[in-house]
Amino acid sequence: MSDKGNPDDGELTLTVGGQSLTGWTDIEVVRGIEICPSYFIIGMTEKFKEDSAKIVVKPGDDCTVTIGGDLVLTGYVDRVKIRISRGTHSLIVIGRSKSQDAIDCSAEWDTGQIKGSSALEIAKKLVKPYGITVEGEVDTGPPIPQFNLTIGDTPFAIIERIARYRALLVYDKENGNLVLAQAGKDKMGSGLTEGENFQVGESEYSIDQRFSDYEGFMTAVDVLRDLGDAGNLKAKTTDPNVKRHRLKTIIAEDGALGLQQLKPRVDWEAARRFGRSYVIDITADSWRDKKGKLWSPNALVPITSTTLKIPEGTNWLISQVTFRRNNQDGTVAIVRAMPKEAFLPEPIILLPVGVPAELAATP
Repeated sequence: MSDKGNPDDGELTLTVGGQSLTGWTDIEVVRGIEICPSYFIIGMTEKFKEDSAKIVVKPGDDCTVTIGGDLVLTGYVDRVKIRISRGTHSLIVIGRSKSQDAIDCSAEWDTGQIKGSSALEIAKKLVKPYGITVEGEVDTGPPIPQFNLTIGDTPFAIIERIARYRALLVYDKENGNLVLAQAGKDKMGSGLTEGENFQVGESEYSIDQRFSDYEGFMTAVDVLRDLGDAGNLKAKTTDPNVKRHRLKTIIAEDGALGLQQLKPRVDWEAARRFGRSYVIDITADSWRDKKGKLWSPNALVPITSTTLKIPEGTNWLISQVTFRRNNQDGTVAIVRAMPKEAFLPEPIILLPVGVPAELAATP
């Protein structure tokens, strides 16, 4: 790993205020399907000392981050740190995707109630005041009959809840907008192979959070619903790879309304716990795969390593990528991957207690 970076990776460029700034010696850009907004922390030392007055970067500035010719982040500068000491002069710029306003700020909706709009339509309206849009990479489902907003909720909190109801992921894209997607839609151009494009890696396999049997029960908070039907077993599933008996009980969140989500909820519990029991962290030698494509969140990738005892024939889902360059690590991409099942959205009840059950039908 070279301190100067792999020339095939491309130079990182911060474009801000009409300037295209390169020569960054310390780089960290992080993107992921469970990280929103994406962010960057970049810095340079000494090299630009004589020309420092020409570099003007202010908090709040619009900016883009590119690697080679590829856009990786569109957003705003959040913080600027300038430091001088005897013989040194450094500049550090910290920023986040423009989706940050959907996460930080409060939602604006005139009536406080949403009726008859799809998940994509709702998401677009919620983020519009902040100059953001939402892309739907897959079918986002039919209109949602009714949804009430809570004062103080952020647009992202509402969108994330609606996305879960429609079994979708929500995260930000390189252009700073949000996307509604499903896990593992794309594939990387090549895999990660021990001794070829990575030398450092770590695998963790666990069993302590998995169970052999999952059972779903209906128990209502309304005592009138309990009459003759309290605690009835309604759904079951198993994990055949957990050899000894370990039982996990799931309660329907809202009595009869929750019953429609109970079997999907029990299945999700088993699948997610399976997925989270395999975690692979690879430090790749390049920001790009063998085909020249930047490592990308929500892409499937084969990983080959006998030392890490990684099961063969598995396509792993990239959940997070960190593009890093510094004197200690050189130029690397830290790729975290798990089975696709780790990122299945949890089935939820969207409508409040008292709404007719037919309106809360499983999408």
